[in-house]
Amino acid sequence: MMDEYPLPAFHFGLRFAPGSKDVDASFQDAGGVDSEMETEPYHEGGENRFVYMLPKGVKNPRLTLKRGIAALNSPLVQWCKAVLEGDLAVRIKPKSVQLFLLDADGQVLRHWSFEDAYPVHWTVDEFHSTKNEVALEKIELNYTFSKREM
Repeated sequence: MMDEYPLPAFHFGLRFAPGSKDVDASFQDAGGVDSEMETEPYHEGGENRFVYMLPKGVKNPRLTLKRGIAALNSPLVQWCKAVLEGDLAVRIKPKSVQLFLLDADGQVLRHWSFEDAYPVHWTVDEFHSTKNEVALEKIELNYTFSKREM
């Protein structure tokens, strides 16, 4: 596989189950691929020239997915309904989510995985009678950690 530079950001796919062959490429946007080391200041007695910044842990934002409003039988919609409309009556089943950045031929250029993901926010964009636009939904997933696979 030849690496292109710069990499295109418009062709990507998501997979919501480990080992699944089905890649969902119907998303307009995917964001939240980010990791940040949290730090806390430490003031050492007698040292007034600087403050140590000690690492605490890595924090991740939510993985955000935006697309046209999907049909009720979509596996992602069913998962969101079970978690967000289930009133916590049923145990939340976290999933592994994989994000693939693809080239023009559909070959994987980069790959990230998000472990123990589950939906935490599901919203529909505003409707406007004066605009001719696709009705969009945005789904946000929390996850335990992410890693870049390639």
